[in-house]
Amino acid sequence: MPVDLSGKRIIITGAATGIGRATTLRVSAAGAKVAAFDVNDTDGSNTIGEVNEAGGDARYWHVDVRDETAVSGAVAAAETWLGGVDVLIHVAGVLQGAALELDEFPEDIWDTVLDINLRGSFTICKYVTGVMKKQGKGVIILTASGAGVHGGSSSFAYGSSKGGVHGLSLVMEAHLEKYNIRVNDVLPGAVATPLKVANVEDMHDAGGKQGDLEEKVNALVSPDDISKVYAFLASDEASMVKGSVRTR
Repeated sequence: MPVDLSGKRIIITGAATGIGRATTLRVSAAGAKVAAFDVNDTDGSNTIGEVNEAGGDARYWHVDVRDETAVSGAVAAAETWLGGVDVLIHVAGVLQGAALELDEFPEDIWDTVLDINLRGSFTICKYVTGVMKKQGKGVIILTASGAGVHGGSSSFAYGSSKGGVHGLSLVMEAHLEKYNIRVNDVLPGAVATPLKVANVEDMHDAGGKQGDLEEKVNALVSPDDISKVYAFLASDEASMVKGSVRTR
């Protein structure tokens, strides 16, 4: 049975494509009011349009999670529009630098990936936490990865950033429990998002194009299936779930 998110006020980052888009559609269909954050304005608008055409209630903000001023302003605006924030689902992230050797890894790629994936997670949580503390409750769901948590990665920067996100979630869990704020992090597996498909293509090229690229892409899991996990964690039914949740 689908979860009931009626009345839930949710911020979703990375809402334009992939897991973020699928989760936006799913939680909206389950009754949530959604503030969608992304930098991909075209796909973001399309996602919001699809939600609202189906009878949902969603609004889009252009937000670069690296920009603290933009994040603080958007969270404040979303809080006003939503009437509060019950749940943050933070999906925004990038994967760059696949198959590059460590001694040749460019610092600008390292900085970009760490800024978006790790610093962005810290920044959005910083401002959403302030809202939730005032309310006396909330749910924060971060997106880590198997990369950097229980395995390696095709990119030194990506694995390091996601290991950091996982660590951040553990620290937040311990510190925010006294404010009745539940923190989880999801560790998606190989999911058919634009980010992962591009990574599969990069690794296929780096491996000398061995094997069938189409088969590799088709083996990826649907974002819609993963969105079910986020929707459940956003619900009251997940109140007893602690820590990290791994998916296929």
